[in-house]
Amino acid sequence: MLLLVAFGALILLTAWLPMVLKEAPLSLPIVCIAIGAAAFWFFPEIPVPHLPAELPLVEKMTEFVVIISLMGAALKIDRKVGWRRWITTWRLLAIAMPLTIAALWASGYALLGLSGASALLLAAALAPTDPVLASDVQVGPPKSGEEDDTRFALTSEAGLNDGLAFPFVMAAIAMSQSGGSLGSWVAHWVAVDIVWRLAAGIAIGAALGYGLGWLVFRIPNRAKLSRTGDGFVALGITVVVFGVSEAAHGYGFVSVFVAGLALRAAERDHEYHQTLHDFAEQLERLLMMTLLVLFGGAISAGGLLNSLSISGAVYAGLAIFAIRPFAAKTATNGRRSPSSCCREKIVSVAATRHRNAIPAAGAASAKRPYVR
Repeated sequence: MLLLVAFGALILLTAWLPMVLKEAPLSLPIVCIAIGAAAFWFFPEIPVPHLPAELPLVEKMTEFVVIISLMGAALKIDRKVGWRRWITTWRLLAIAMPLTIAALWASGYALLGLSGASALLLAAALAPTDPVLASDVQVGPPKSGEEDDTRFALTSEAGLNDGLAFPFVMAAIAMSQSGGSLGSWVAHWVAVDIVWRLAAGIAIGAALGYGLGWLVFRIPNRAKLSRTGDGFVALGITVVVFGVSEAAHGYGFVSVFVAGLALRAAERDHEYHQTLHDFAEQLERLLMMTLLVLFGGAISAGGLLNSLSISGAVYAGLAIFAIRPFAAKTATNGRRSPSSCCREKIVSVAATRHRNAIPAAGAASAKRPYVR
């Protein structure tokens, strides 16, 4: 009965907290972790989540939250895909993320004493900014007009960088299996883990997104899905696209985000996009809060951070306050739009998003890309 009451209270908080925190200098994820820590501390009769023993379940749950978030992020974006229109996004993906991975890799090797493969795996897991934990700094709902350059760059980059971290994860796995020999795995890694998986993810996402967009918006009037007004269609599209992409050995995270962009492009100004987005956002928020409350309980009552060392704390500090801001600033140097003022805002907000993502990544693998 206590668990039922707690879950009901969590649902109410899901609706109430975003309004309360809108002008506060706190993010919703941080508050959720604090609530979980306090609840499990003051009510010891609640079963303590033992995350290390439940990693497969945690992995699936966090993966599900991420793909829902990716669909919601794609549906928010009003701007059409293009080289010049998305130039800041391409810079963040092509420059900031590899720089972040390289710096975290070297830091993990030097500070934590990890092997090269383990340090690379940790770096690839922590480098992407997060579409789930950073919704407060993303663009607004579809056609809301809340899409300045800074918010757009952060939203579009977050939609793609989780998927684009996968090649680095696969490289770390290949390194660990090859005993450090480069020649035995590099060719396969480039051909399969970079070229094929990325190409398949993009192609499947675009094809299914446009195809399902036709079903939603284009087929004869009485049969099109948009007439239903059901927001859970977004969930169906997300799961279908992710499943097909993973079955084809593509990157499912990439496919889901591309499918969302393609669905939006199929009928850019239709009001049904708002319904799909609202459902995805509400489901994402509820699942995210549930996971982070459990994470807070695992910290306070489960002793999840008992093994944290000084070197680990230094590593986290470098990642949050030095490595990520430096990489973002380097990526946006020389840009005339957004202006230098906006560039500084991108650097600052990207670092804040990274700070929000670090705790969840360290304990529950919420930021670790899913590896089949």
